[in-house]
Amino acid sequence: MTKGSGILFLLFTLWMALSCGSREGTSISGRIDHLDSTYILATYLSYDSLAIDTIPVDAKGRFNYVTNPDTLTAYSLYLDHYESAVVVFAGKTDRIKVNGDAALPDLITVKGNEVNDALTLFKTENEDLLKQRALLLENLRLSSELDTGSNYLLSRQEELLKLNVLNHELTLRAEESIQANPAKMSSLILVNSFFVASDNPTGLKRVLGHLQGEILESKLAMQLKAYSEKVNQSEEGARMPYFTLKDKEGEEIRSNDFRGKYLLLSFVSTAGDDSRELIGLLKEEYAELDKEAAAFITIYIDSDLYPVGYAENDSLPWIAVPEKRSWGADIVDNYNVQYIPYNILIDTEGYIKARNIPAHGIAEVIAEASGR
Repeated sequence: MTKGSGILFLLFTLWMALSCGSREGTSISGRIDHLDSTYILATYLSYDSLAIDTIPVDAKGRFNYVTNPDTLTAYSLYLDHYESAVVVFAGKTDRIKVNGDAALPDLITVKGNEVNDALTLFKTENEDLLKQRALLLENLRLSSELDTGSNYLLSRQEELLKLNVLNHELTLRAEESIQANPAKMSSLILVNSFFVASDNPTGLKRVLGHLQGEILESKLAMQLKAYSEKVNQSEEGARMPYFTLKDKEGEEIRSNDFRGKYLLLSFVSTAGDDSRELIGLLKEEYAELDKEAAAFITIYIDSDLYPVGYAENDSLPWIAVPEKRSWGADIVDNYNVQYIPYNILIDTEGYIKARNIPAHGIAEVIAEASGR
């Protein structure tokens, strides 16, 4: 390189640095391998409205997105037509880098500010657990497509048990990180990620108690605290939230109708092997019950199907409720039901005795508790 060309190169480099540094807005760029689509959808809240942008992706999975947040904003980047997503936190003039594999969305790294760096460190420290969970989820997806009868059901139960163990371990790791960093915004994000979509409201209340400092005044912290107070109204030991329902004949059912009895609320779907298996087990348990001491209500949650079909379920010897509002129903919200099938047992005094109680053995639990 000649002296003259070297000077020109230095001037060009300086100009690039100055122009990039003065450029307005925030950039989110990077590379995601094995994408099946030519774009990424970015969603975020802007002035209490949901904004959606389309980000083009080149043949190598590279992209660059420029935005203008007023404050730290959460951007959900949806991959492969909403098959998976990665969350990016960006503030004014941040330069965020995103890299990873679409097949392993939980391990996609996001760097560029304190929040993203801390969350990426958590991913890195727990990479083995996250990889195992991703493999289990893929196995469950494939096995559901290759339904092979009883062997399939046994294998699925084993996989679900392993998945529950992994999720529990990740939750413990998240709480350790929160305790070690009680004043960081990343800890608040971990609370939101691992403890909100859970059927354990006491866990959410506990980890919120670890937090300290200015983050407690943030909007997200306020929302989480309000949510925690709400879901703790349906924790074990709490008085049952009042409900009114309509059965398949249109008859109104009230929670007060079951005073003095044990009541099992069972949330299921008309589709899915897990729900069908649960219904079968509940029929066996119901046959052993003293009907003066206990009652069952099964609530069908079918997001894409209403009215609910009852070809298989007309034979239920207890109350069946087709919930028209599905996951938006008051009873689903008030009882903090996060997934189905799901059982909640309420005692004779109207207090929640057990959440997520297994179907097998319910008759014995009720008999022992009632002394019959």
